[in-house]
Amino acid sequence: MAENSGCYESAERIVELLKKYGLSVTTVESCTGGLLAASIVDVPGASGVFSRGFITYSNDAKTEVIGVDKTIIDSYGVVSEETALEMVKKGAITAKTECALATTGIAGPSGGDAVNPVGTVIIACKISDSYVVKRFVFDGDRKNVRNMAVCEAIRMLRNGLESERNS
Repeated sequence: MAENSGCYESAERIVELLKKYGLSVTTVESCTGGLLAASIVDVPGASGVFSRGFITYSNDAKTEVIGVDKTIIDSYGVVSEETALEMVKKGAITAKTECALATTGIAGPSGGDAVNPVGTVIIACKISDSYVVKRFVFDGDRKNVRNMAVCEAIRMLRNGLESERNS
């Protein structure tokens, strides 16, 4: 996370906000492979709000570990808004948290197609009963795609916590 200090500041902010509001968070990661969870737990005090992280890199892991409905993956593909939404919902249920973040995508250098080119990442964010799912296409190599996905996921949670609690 040292490569992007703004990202670390956002992670610090989400830990602060989660503590303030008495909420907890989990991560369900595919293309980021644990980098998102590591970015949150890099923040001192994260143990008070971070429940657990799931690395569900394979389709089988998504269905077996957190209970993603296989028909959603079969119908929409693993890199889809529908799958990311299912991942974030099931992750929060499994971890018993109010908040969750999920990532699925194609970090590269291969594996892309016309619908989902290399760099495509779908991020889902859950805060209480609210859900946001966004599609991104990041430039750069595998490392950059994964880092950008982590920064966007953290930003989504921070923005959601700030706006939900200020409304």
